[in-house]
Amino acid sequence: MDSMYREIILEHHKSPHNFGTLDPADYTAEDTNPLCGDQIRVDLRVENNIVTDVAFTGRGCAVSIASASMLTDMVKGMTLDEVRAITKDDLLEEIGIPVSPARIKCATLGLNVMNLGIALKEAHTHEHDGSGS
Repeated sequence: MDSMYREIILEHHKSPHNFGTLDPADYTAEDTNPLCGDQIRVDLRVENNIVTDVAFTGRGCAVSIASASMLTDMVKGMTLDEVRAITKDDLLEEIGIPVSPARIKCATLGLNVMNLGIALKEAHTHEHDGSGS
């Protein structure tokens, strides 16, 4: 079974889904994993609180690129609350093979970047609408 999931990871790394940028994007963030140098940018387009489109770019190991690719497939059609509720364990389950402790940061980089983009936009919105502190 693991070999099937390894093939899926290699396929997502070789031909990642939703690879590219969205212009315009409603939510955008970029970050790196300083441990290995992986870099991921995630763009979300949201209408009526639903993710209508998602794209990512970046460079990195097979785990980080494949994980970001799988994540973008997962979130299309979700509400922002559902996206925020995705846990590390949810993503690791989607990946389907055991990820070593040294690779957890690689596997979760896309999720962390996506959540960062949502948080930054919401903080910016609250700052400008008077509801922030």
